This record gives sequence, structure tokens and C-alpha cells, in this order.
Amino acid sequence: MRTKKGIITSAKMQGTVAVIVHRQLVHAKYRKRFRISKKYLADTNGNDDLHEGDLVIIAECKPISKNKHFKVIEVVKRAAEVSELKEEEEVVEELSHEKNKEEEVAETETKVEEKKEEEPKVEEKKEEDNAEETSTETK
Repeated sequence: MRTKKGIITSAKMQGTVAVIVHRQLVHAKYRKRFRISKKYLADTNGNDDLHEGDLVIIAECKPISKNKHFKVIEVVKRAAEVSELKEEEEVVEELSHEKNKEEEVAETETKVEEKKEEEPKVEEKKEEDNAEETSTETK
């Protein structure tokens, strides 16, 4: 029994999915590898949980119809659904907003600390200037 691994490209038919299988060949003369793709129609065996993008293993069987002579044996990897992607995007956005807020708070704290450090220096300079002025006035 031949088995192939491929990705579901269409799951719009009832009881049937279109699976694309990629394979690598080497050119006889130029020895360059290239990819060949072939699309197979496969029976779902009553499994309605198949969606586009799922990675599946299909196995050869007796002809079911004119073009359908494979059955889906197992689902190796499920594709992410749109609702899951939206939830993940929302979580990522919330995390990024929280990080931005934390960074802003940290920046403002550092600015406040820098200003506090600068204020005594400014006062010391003023005192030094006043001392110099009084010393020059006395001369």
C-alpha cells in the first residue's frame, strides 16, 4: 500500500479533500534538484474535522470514483484556525501594550532621577558663582 504525506489544499467537497504532495527530483543531465507537486483527491472516511492547511497522510486504495483513489489515514499536524490566530494576536497586542507601558514608566522614573541629580549640581554651581562674585566684589 503506497502512502504519501501532503497538505490539504481544498476541503470544500463532501467526503473528499484535495491533497497536494511535493517530491524532489534530480535532473538527469544537470544534477539540479527541483520540486514536483501533484494533487490527489482523497476520501475523508467520514472525518469532517479536516481543514485547509492540515498535514495528512494518505494511502492508496481501490478506486472510489473516477479521480479518487486515496484515503486519509491520519492527520499529522492541524493548521491554525482563524479564531485561534485572532486570539493569539490579541494576546500579543496586550503583552506589547503592557511592555510599552512598563518602558514608559521606567523612562519617566529615570528622567525624574536625572532631574533630581541635576538640581543639586545646579544649586552648587549657583553657590560657587555667588561665592566668586562676592570674592571679586571684595577685591
